[in-house]
Amino acid sequence: MASIFSRIVAGELPAYKVAEDDQHLAFLDITPLVEGHTLVIPKREVDYIFDLPAAELAALHLFAQRVAKGVAAAVPCKRIGVAVIGLEVPHAHIHLIPMNKVSDLNFANPKIKVAEGRMKELAAAIAAQVPSAAGESPQKSASPDSKSTRETTQANEPSATQTAPDGAMGQLQQLTQGLVFISESDAPLEPVSYAAPNGELTNEALLELLGEPADTKVETKELTVFLRNHTAEQGVLGDPAQANRFKALQMFMKQELQDTKVYRVGTGPQIKVYALGNTEDGKLAGFKTVLTET
Repeated sequence: MASIFSRIVAGELPAYKVAEDDQHLAFLDITPLVEGHTLVIPKREVDYIFDLPAAELAALHLFAQRVAKGVAAAVPCKRIGVAVIGLEVPHAHIHLIPMNKVSDLNFANPKIKVAEGRMKELAAAIAAQVPSAAGESPQKSASPDSKSTRETTQANEPSATQTAPDGAMGQLQQLTQGLVFISESDAPLEPVSYAAPNGELTNEALLELLGEPADTKVETKELTVFLRNHTAEQGVLGDPAQANRFKALQMFMKQELQDTKVYRVGTGPQIKVYALGNTEDGKLAGFKTVLTET
């Protein structure tokens, strides 16, 4: 079973990387408590941090210390708070959180939304300030041809996917690739993007957008409810790796798109399904599939 973090390590999912060595990776949290909130992980997937061998646990904290210095240098704050929760993702990780007051470290606080451009800016700023392993100088003084510099730079520059006309579509193409929704028959998930109508997305506006007759039946569902059998590791897929892929897609759509909903369009035996949310650039994006009910 590959965790979401292992998929980031493997390059299957994007991340705003700030530091990396052969055994560890640090990247910005996409649902941060404050700007600069950073996650530090071992590349080797271990669920519980205290199951790491002593040497690996020590190495992880030493790497986190270097990253914390970079965060502190790039993000105005009084201290860098440290937290290990361990219940969100089954892959050991350390939270580094810029703090100006104690409440900044409260995980009950609402998560903030940081624009993609600002996330790239923060990642680049932190990466430039992370000291080398020897501790003498920040990473920015490393050789331009070094592996860590190349990979950090590449991660923070727009990739072929990110430079698509719609950045959300690029990530949706990657996240949905090869995924199949299982009902009474199997149907692929296909990424879609539409120009958002003015005002509220009513059923009438949705049907017009999709080119469906005005009297077509529309039902609305919550995304997590619609995907619950596919995100459950012992659900309809019976495959934890595929369940993790659906979890990653669900997390992206809930966190990176606004007002995400699932629309069931039409009546059986085959119902068209559209999972759509608003992007920052005024579009509707998500995926479509077909649900078979007899």
